[in-house]
Amino acid sequence: MSETTFRRFDPWRPAPVKEEARHQVMHSHYFNVDQVSFDSSQVGHFERFIVEENNGDTVGIIGLTDDGRIPLVEQYRLPTHRWTLEIPAGHALDSNERPHEVAVRKLKEEAGYEAKELVQVARFINTPSFSTQHTAIFFASGLTPVERGELGPETPRPDVRLVTPEEASDMITNATIVDAKTIIAIMRLREHLEAEQAEQSGAHPRLIQRIAKARSDRRTK
Repeated sequence: MSETTFRRFDPWRPAPVKEEARHQVMHSHYFNVDQVSFDSSQVGHFERFIVEENNGDTVGIIGLTDDGRIPLVEQYRLPTHRWTLEIPAGHALDSNERPHEVAVRKLKEEAGYEAKELVQVARFINTPSFSTQHTAIFFASGLTPVERGELGPETPRPDVRLVTPEEASDMITNATIVDAKTIIAIMRLREHLEAEQAEQSGAHPRLIQRIAKARSDRRTK
């Protein structure tokens, strides 16, 4: 019988390949595409195309109205030729706009709400196999309806649908909601609501502690 040793996962251990060169093959406001050359001890020289996100993280906002509903925006997505239901989301206008500022702007533009409180609750890599894109998810509470802005020409009349967290979970299960950031945000919101219920019963889940710390840190700035 062989003995198996499991090492602790380290995302920053040395890379198995060496980058040799890169040059930009496409530039846009949201992202660039680089052609990158690598060297590997196993196969030698090889190349990949990598999408480099510009102006910081993509930002998504999951809100909860006072009557317990989530605003989801109908969007027509050109690459997939279909309508989707998504949380409000977007990118910075330039390198000076911070994620919290993006969250405020996109919540107003796309969903038609202002929030009394915005707290970042998640951050993830979208497609690490070929892109540097990260998405930061904010939880918005204390919502007040305001006038909405306009989306792109592909979505001339984007309706906002208000659904409960339970309805949103069912829409994930039956594949009505297929957008990844929206699925992750809904799961985090459900975790948050369950944590609040646990806190009321005397428990102190980590997510509640994280939100409380974020609020405290923001007040001291």
